Amino acid sequence: MNKHSQPAIGHLIRDWRQLRRLSQLDLALEAEISQKHLSFVESGRSIPSRDMVLLLAEHLGVPLRERNALLLSAGYAPVYLERSLEDPSLQAARSAIDLLLKGHEPYPAVAVDRHWTLLAANAMIAPMLAVVEDADLLRPPVNVLRLSLHPRGLAPAIINLAEWRGHLIARLRQQIRATADPLLAELLTELLSYPVPAAPVVKGRGQEEAEPPIVLPLHLRLGDNVLSLISTTTVFGTPVDVTLSELALETFFPADEATGEVLRAIAADVSKSAGT
Repeated sequence: MNKHSQPAIGHLIRDWRQLRRLSQLDLALEAEISQKHLSFVESGRSIPSRDMVLLLAEHLGVPLRERNALLLSAGYAPVYLERSLEDPSLQAARSAIDLLLKGHEPYPAVAVDRHWTLLAANAMIAPMLAVVEDADLLRPPVNVLRLSLHPRGLAPAIINLAEWRGHLIARLRQQIRATADPLLAELLTELLSYPVPAAPVVKGRGQEEAEPPIVLPLHLRLGDNVLSLISTTTVFGTPVDVTLSELALETFFPADEATGEVLRAIAADVSKSAGT
């Protein structure tokens, strides 16, 4: 692709500014440049330097992948590498991921990329997936959101599916607002096409109201047990590699002692089967 087929850098800067709901004055003040210069950049009357592109991208919170795209549009080479997790130069990061996943056992944990593709998982994930009806959903590349909400995936086993679906959809919408990623937008369209579960019954006045949870738990039926799990998300701090900047660890903890006991029993069975 030659630079003439790239979107104009000024238009892209303007699009990101508008996506962040900033005026030219707001962005100029944050970046400590003149509003006139920013106006010239957005209108195409001035071509920004490489450093100016990076400065504006930083203040606009543009993800690393899209920062490379901005640089290309301005006629500069990308500065952020995108390497596979198997690349020797990322060995330390890969080791950290594996250590975190393994160390989280006997509780489930996964590593996913920006598009929610499963990159790695600990030994506790496989037992959770025993309820999945459609084997195609488990064939790589596995999309964790599709697997979770598909009617032949985990969805039938999720007791509070309406709430959990709302939580995941809200997270995905937030990602789309942050990245403007068309692939995420396509994924959202697909997920919204799945059957919508019935909303929970709202208690009428005079009925006893349960205290709202601090965080939304995932209630998952697994055999004769119901697991109650809360999740956390971990990301790499100050990454300068596209792959690492888009990687997240999704870890699950028991929300009650009964769930903890079930997970520890499952882990013992997994360990026994593995001969360890």
